[in-house]
Amino acid sequence: MSFDFELILTLAVISSGIIYLADVLFLAHKRAADEKQPLLIEYSRSFFPILLIVLILRSFLAEPFRIPSGSDKPTLLVGDFILVNKYDYGVRLPVLHTKIITMAEPKTGDIFVFRPPFDLSVDYIKRVIGVPGDRISYINKTLYINGQEMPQTAVGEATDENEKGDMSWPVQIKEENLAGVKHKIYINPAVPAQDFSLVVPPGHYFAMGDNRDNSNDSRYWGFVPEQNLVGKAVFIWLSWDNDHTRLRWSRMGTGIH
Repeated sequence: MSFDFELILTLAVISSGIIYLADVLFLAHKRAADEKQPLLIEYSRSFFPILLIVLILRSFLAEPFRIPSGSDKPTLLVGDFILVNKYDYGVRLPVLHTKIITMAEPKTGDIFVFRPPFDLSVDYIKRVIGVPGDRISYINKTLYINGQEMPQTAVGEATDENEKGDMSWPVQIKEENLAGVKHKIYINPAVPAQDFSLVVPPGHYFAMGDNRDNSNDSRYWGFVPEQNLVGKAVFIWLSWDNDHTRLRWSRMGTGIH
């Protein structure tokens, strides 16, 4: 069973707010001056302002996320805690996710958080590869956007591993210039190329992980609808290396691009 923190937080704000308001309007003046507040009312009056502030910050400004998998290596590592800008792609109501204020749209090269179309109860984080109207081609593990090659430069080699850490394999590190956004990617030469060409439909986005041969992304489950957008990843505020039980100090406070 998934844990919908946003829904629980919203319900907590609504219920505590109703109790708080009912006490102010109807109940408080009926109590004697020395009569103690009922426990439910005391808790509601104490926690409502705090819960409301948390809901506003989390829903409209920024939200923390933890990276659970290696699909975006080497840009994002398992154990990175990131901050996501919630208003860059438009202000949305909590729970309903209805856009009420239009801001900017995702751009090619952005790292964005979204709800995948096959499961709206989870959040995914990938890189924007194609925006509405783009023709995306992936030929021999090289991207082409509207017929233009996104060049790759060899940087070095590394070792990737599965989530359990009981299997590993060599990968090539390359720097990709994705429409002006330079970032590193992993390529596993042992995995055969799966070429494709497609056009991104209106109101949708095409997403891929930087760990190109080890990422569950739009290549397998389709496009990201605009209404599923959550926000833009902006920086790493904490990074924990669980394998070595230590902080990755060099990653903390770094921007994401």
